[in-house]
Amino acid sequence: MGSMGSSDTAPDTASPPLAEPVVLVVMGVSGSGKSTVAALLAGRLGWAFEEGDALHPQSNIDKMAAGHPLTDEDRYPWLERIARWVDERLDHGENGVITCSALKRSYRSIINHRGSGVVFVFLSGTPETISARLAERHGHFMPASMLGSQFETLEELSPDEPGIRIDVGPAPGVIAQQIMDKFGLRPSGTGREP
Repeated sequence: MGSMGSSDTAPDTASPPLAEPVVLVVMGVSGSGKSTVAALLAGRLGWAFEEGDALHPQSNIDKMAAGHPLTDEDRYPWLERIARWVDERLDHGENGVITCSALKRSYRSIINHRGSGVVFVFLSGTPETISARLAERHGHFMPASMLGSQFETLEELSPDEPGIRIDVGPAPGVIAQQIMDKFGLRPSGTGREP
């Protein structure tokens, strides 16, 4: 699969067709709207969905809840669980949507170890926009105080990585539709237009 533009989000801009099966990895810093947008996408498309944070080992959740950033050593078992979920979908010929911060290229390489079947959807926003969203969020184990470390860690998608960049400014439903339009995807099982 060829490279997709990393900054163009206009729905009328042609993207290479998605190979099927495909797993969309909705990525970005905490508070960017990954869970909401991914759930909307999966629901509209009728695809399998997994909340990547649910795959964290309890030790990672405890560490983040205590306000300590994860190390790469902490993240690798989690990333391998995400990669396994992706592999299971692809091995069964299923499309899917999963959330994962996927902040570094090395993390994305673990998830996309096959080199095909994975497309990253980077939800991009300014620290100010994301901070405001985090301030309104309740019951999540990632404290808003850790947002700075996430932006420091973030390595945006490179042109040679399979993915697109979408601005988090619009409402989640609009963002989900932009993603569907970008890839020519149609709601619930109808697939792409011919």
